[in-house]
Amino acid sequence: MHAQRRWVLALTAIASLMVALDTLLVSTALTTIRLDLGASLEALEWTVNAYNLSLAVLLMPAAALGDRFGRRRMFAAGLGLFVAASAACALSTDAGTLIAARAVQGAGAALIAPAALTLLLTMFMGEPRELTRALALYGAAAPAGGTAGVFLGGVITEWVSWPWVFYINIPIALLVLAVIPSLMPSAPTRRGTIDLAGAATVTAGLGLAVFGIVRAPEEGWGSNVTILSLAGAVVLLAAFTLIQRSRTEPLMRLAILRTPNLSAANVAQVLLGAAWIPMWFFLNLYLQQVLGFGAFAGGSALLPMTVTIMVLMILVAPRVIGRFGFKAPIVAGLWLLALGLVGLSFARPDGNFAADVLPASLIAATGMALAFIPSLGTAISSAPPEEGGLAAGIVNTSYQVGSALGLAAMTALAAARGADQLGDRQALTDGFSAAFLGAAALAALGGVLALITLRQPQPSPQASPEPELTPIEEAL
Repeated sequence: MHAQRRWVLALTAIASLMVALDTLLVSTALTTIRLDLGASLEALEWTVNAYNLSLAVLLMPAAALGDRFGRRRMFAAGLGLFVAASAACALSTDAGTLIAARAVQGAGAALIAPAALTLLLTMFMGEPRELTRALALYGAAAPAGGTAGVFLGGVITEWVSWPWVFYINIPIALLVLAVIPSLMPSAPTRRGTIDLAGAATVTAGLGLAVFGIVRAPEEGWGSNVTILSLAGAVVLLAAFTLIQRSRTEPLMRLAILRTPNLSAANVAQVLLGAAWIPMWFFLNLYLQQVLGFGAFAGGSALLPMTVTIMVLMILVAPRVIGRFGFKAPIVAGLWLLALGLVGLSFARPDGNFAADVLPASLIAATGMALAFIPSLGTAISSAPPEEGGLAAGIVNTSYQVGSALGLAAMTALAAARGADQLGDRQALTDGFSAAFLGAAALAALGGVLALITLRQPQPSPQASPEPELTPIEEAL
């Protein structure tokens, strides 16, 4: 692998790890934050949700900005914003300031994620096998960052202080910023105006949709807050569609969704996120609230999953894609994830980690490792090169929105089955089991849809290469 490509891969993987790290890093510090800042339970929830919501709804506009003004420039701008917001989080003296700073942190992450993916794709374009390996390394950074966030959050909070869960970002981001000019090449830009109306309507529409569904378990599905939020989301997203059809330079060319495999791969990412994130969330709760693990022990218990995912993504997934193409691992991965979730649903209130968690969680991790890379790579590489940033924004949005909606739905299901009865291990286990089964259904549905909708060419040795093949397909 060329030296410059290695540096681009390293820088984008570090950024991916950092974005994923901050999704979960704060979770183990919430109890301490509540005591120090006098925060309410609702404020604690929004300390997590402000980041995730901001990241999810700003990804598409951020991707379009990268296409117009340069991916390297947006990558650097996102890192700078992330540094400033991390410092503001660490220095917060009240819950409101912390929540606002977390939202800005999510905006920085939204600028980073699609720019990083597009830079990686551009750098490895024309080298399909190297691109597959690079995507595997990049993809492994996200689950590693998520689990490391839980583990490091427990260590830092217990042995240092909670502001350091945010301070830790600053030296890493500053180091990456310092080497960007010399190690990361610029990428092609696209001239034209910015569709401000499109950006505003899609951001507000997605924001209201995610907000309404996330808050529904607390407010009630028939409440005014939920109904008005979802109705407003429908109106705004309909307006976004009309705006895109009427603009000569839209934020999102709607015809891109008709690109072969792009929509199908994004559906796989939606359902993958909708199954995977609830699994992690409720598994962590089962470890702590039922088995009695502390924050540090609970984070440590997730390390086998992280190691499994990293090893399989880096060493196995590229070979599987090279041997069987992208469709088979996506389908098999989603079904393996469903199988692991079904296994977790049999967890017992008097169970133990070795029997009730470890085997099923490793099966689920194997499924995630197989499905994530080919669905991500297919979604991004299916688009024309000049719209690579937009495709990266769409696929990131798909995964993040799927994660938020899946978690909200599974939370409502778990609460209905007793997961809100703290101290009652039987009721908690029943609720968590219901959530695992619900997430398994989503993963299984994703496998069925991928089997039906993904199209994979079957070239013969005598056939001439298809010009429409994506880099992932070319690697076959």
